Amino acid sequence: MSYQTVFQRYELKYILTTEQKNKLLKRMEEHMVPDPYGASTVRSLYYDTDTFRLARNSIERPVYKEKLRIRCYDTAKPTDTVFVELKKKYDSVVYKRRLPLPEREAACWMSGGYCPARGQIADEISYFYNFYETLHPVVFLSYDRQAFYSEQDATFRISFDENIQSRLDALSLTEEPGGEQILDEGYVLMELKTAGGLPLWLVQFLTENGLYKRSFSKYGTAYKRQIFPYTDAGRLCSIAYGIPAGSLASGKKKYGRSTLGRKEELAYA
Repeated sequence: MSYQTVFQRYELKYILTTEQKNKLLKRMEEHMVPDPYGASTVRSLYYDTDTFRLARNSIERPVYKEKLRIRCYDTAKPTDTVFVELKKKYDSVVYKRRLPLPEREAACWMSGGYCPARGQIADEISYFYNFYETLHPVVFLSYDRQAFYSEQDATFRISFDENIQSRLDALSLTEEPGGEQILDEGYVLMELKTAGGLPLWLVQFLTENGLYKRSFSKYGTAYKRQIFPYTDAGRLCSIAYGIPAGSLASGKKKYGRSTLGRKEELAYA
């Protein structure tokens, strides 16, 4: 099977209520069609350093950021195809390189083993892995996704992610999905992926419903909710702001955001 391996596009994120999502689905019937893969449960294994350098950089919202993950769309057997993905974002443009490999080979490679592929993408991923030196799996993320594309412009896509869960154990794509919810019940993460602008009908819908682009990193949110509170910096924040450690880990505002403010989130920097 042939897979697309190189992507360059804008990715815009919005938080919708379930009601807003259903309204948009009705509007989309005239303009969008379901992706050939239909609804799926996405599973991703995120890699980071011993000090969570990639997560910390991501939530600082820099001009440039990058991440490494292995992804699949069903619980993988060792011989099933998964995707080793290197994702970079610079000046709002997302660049993604991915390499399809059997799960067994991908896991071995990302554990410091032999690179089973050749070519520019394999070289880029190998360089990234070696540059950060201590990369290892740290978070398993899963979510239910509905994806659609435009019949007029196949590069324009809309996806809805619900039941977003993360965990710090059972870090393998051969395991079933599951974990802690990181987005409040009743809300949906919508992602718009486009090589250019947005269609007028969608702009009108966003305006009518008061929906605005926002920053939401699944891995970054998992880090803030499940890892940061138990770091030295997290414990210092707990003391400095009088927030019990348990509340720091589980507390959240609307849309599943941490109770920490911007200043506290960056206290470790």
